[in-house]
Amino acid sequence: MTKEEIKQLQDENAFLKGEVDRLKDELVRLVSRNLDLSERLEYDVDLRRRAEVAREIMQVNVERQRNADLRDDGQLMALIELRVEKERPHLSPDFDAAALAEMLGVSQSRLVQLFRHQTIHRTPEAYIDNLRTLTALRLLREQPNYTIAVVAEEAGFSNVRTLQRRIQEAIGMTPVEYRLMITRDI
Repeated sequence: MTKEEIKQLQDENAFLKGEVDRLKDELVRLVSRNLDLSERLEYDVDLRRRAEVAREIMQVNVERQRNADLRDDGQLMALIELRVEKERPHLSPDFDAAALAEMLGVSQSRLVQLFRHQTIHRTPEAYIDNLRTLTALRLLREQPNYTIAVVAEEAGFSNVRTLQRRIQEAIGMTPVEYRLMITRDI
């Protein structure tokens, strides 16, 4: 190898080292820019999520305020019927009078007063139990392959014993006796 070729290789090597350094600097700049853009994107996504949550909270508060302003018992009862029919919250064992009041945006005392004046159930709890019992009776009729435990769960009862007690109180027979009577008539 001649001195000229060695010099040319050294120049080329120096040029490549410079290019490597330039590319490293460019890479650091791009990574830094990427991190900055990623942080901005996270912030924007978080901001949008917070705005959506705030909008939902405002809508709920507006509806609650509207419901709280309902002085007419008939209108409030109609609202309960519509919401229960649409959302079917009674199918959850955790749904109780407090949850019903919260769903409607009224106080529990207002709800109790409403039920005393407007329904035969006398209490919100009795109303919820009645909804669950009716659901269980329908399931016993329409789903003969469901076990009593499945019926209890699907109807929103916390356990089978409560289902059995409610059915017995409502129709004077156990769920099994009711199912036998229904299947006998078919």
